[in-house]
Amino acid sequence: MRTSATISGVKLSWITLFRSAIAALTLFVIVFVYYKYIHVNPTTVALSLLVAILVVSAAWGFKYAIAMSIAATLCFNFFFLPPVGTLTIADPQNWVALLAFLFTGLVASHLSERVRREARDSRRRRIEVEKLYAFSQRLLLADNTAELLKSIPFHVVEIFGVREAALHISGKDQIYRSGAGTEELPSNMLKDVSSHGELTVTAEKGISVVPLKMGVKTMGSLAMRGELLSYETLEAVGGLVAIAVERADALEKLMRNEASRESERLRSALLDSITHEFRTPLTSIKASASSLKSEAKMNDEQRSDFVEIIDEESDRLNRLIGEAVEMAQLDAKEVKLELEPHQILEPVQAALEASKNAIAAHPVELRIPDNLPKAMMDVNWIKKVLQHLIENAAKYSEPGKPIFISSEVRNGRLITSVADRGMGIDDLERSMIFDKFYRGQGQRYRVQGTGMGLAIVKAIVEAHGGRIEVSSQLGHGSVFSFGLPLV
Repeated sequence: MRTSATISGVKLSWITLFRSAIAALTLFVIVFVYYKYIHVNPTTVALSLLVAILVVSAAWGFKYAIAMSIAATLCFNFFFLPPVGTLTIADPQNWVALLAFLFTGLVASHLSERVRREARDSRRRRIEVEKLYAFSQRLLLADNTAELLKSIPFHVVEIFGVREAALHISGKDQIYRSGAGTEELPSNMLKDVSSHGELTVTAEKGISVVPLKMGVKTMGSLAMRGELLSYETLEAVGGLVAIAVERADALEKLMRNEASRESERLRSALLDSITHEFRTPLTSIKASASSLKSEAKMNDEQRSDFVEIIDEESDRLNRLIGEAVEMAQLDAKEVKLELEPHQILEPVQAALEASKNAIAAHPVELRIPDNLPKAMMDVNWIKKVLQHLIENAAKYSEPGKPIFISSEVRNGRLITSVADRGMGIDDLERSMIFDKFYRGQGQRYRVQGTGMGLAIVKAIVEAHGGRIEVSSQLGHGSVFSFGLPLV
């Protein structure tokens, strides 16, 4: 640090000598030219010297202009006011001219220096405003309070050019720092400012500590070590940080409340859907079992019918429980995919075999070329996707309507589609059909289901790094398409 200060001092002294020499040379040239070669009246000489003084004052400051004004006054007296060649003045009017020249030079230099200083201050304030704007933009990027608090000291160092920064939050009683060095910004200084709420500046150490205030409430403090900022900028920084922390806290509370309400809504929807869907097969199973246990006379065909009902409703109940478990696993990210290259025809055929009862009344048309490349997939999970889509196509189509399954390569992905000739989906519902437990307004009482099928499909496709979309036209059917990455 001493070596750096010494170098800076030597450099500054050389700059001072250089500027002084230039000012002296300028004065010498003006006096020499007017005295030796161009003989003009004293007024012209005085105006020329004033212009030179103003230029030096505007470029380098008042201290150079003062020295140049005094030197110019002496030269003006010695070379251009009678008796020439002496520092005496014969005519009292020349005293007035000489003093007016000196006064004008000093006043003009002072005004020029003030304009220069105000321009410098204006430039500094503009830069500080730009930095404050950039700082406020950075504060808006944080997603949560913890991330915001950790990032604030780093943003202060990066944007305002200080060497170190530290943040203290009173409610958490924790200090966040921009680096490992902590000696220059002690914790007790931060806590004192947090408790008293007064801005503190230690100029000799280059340390400034600003309280974080929201109205009369002090939330903590922010300390910086390095180049001292203006008091206005420090207070603005403290205000921005306080607002950002308060905003992040409010957003977190809002998100927690919203998450709680959403959780309650989903829980109610789940209970309503599960209760309704579970009660139907349980009622059928209970009624069939009670009939079989009764002593009423029935033939073998009737007994077989009751057993068939129990078997079908048990399968349905098992499927409902399986869907709920799958949805829970997918939501919890507990599903581990076994991704391997496969032809799309493998899961398609497996899905058709598993859905043969559901699609018995519908002709199925496959449009899958033999030369399609393999895609990365977990065959068992993609089979579930196709099974859900195929069974949905059968549910929402009239008996006898065809189901089309096609596949093609598009934009570097394998796109597989399942199309039906059902009633279609309107624009409003199209954006909601992939939500958990949502079922179409016009179909929820006509078609059995829990509303989890398409949510499961969406979660599985996204777990494969793909995306599912639906296009539909009312009265003409719907097309569900999903993409898989190629090998």
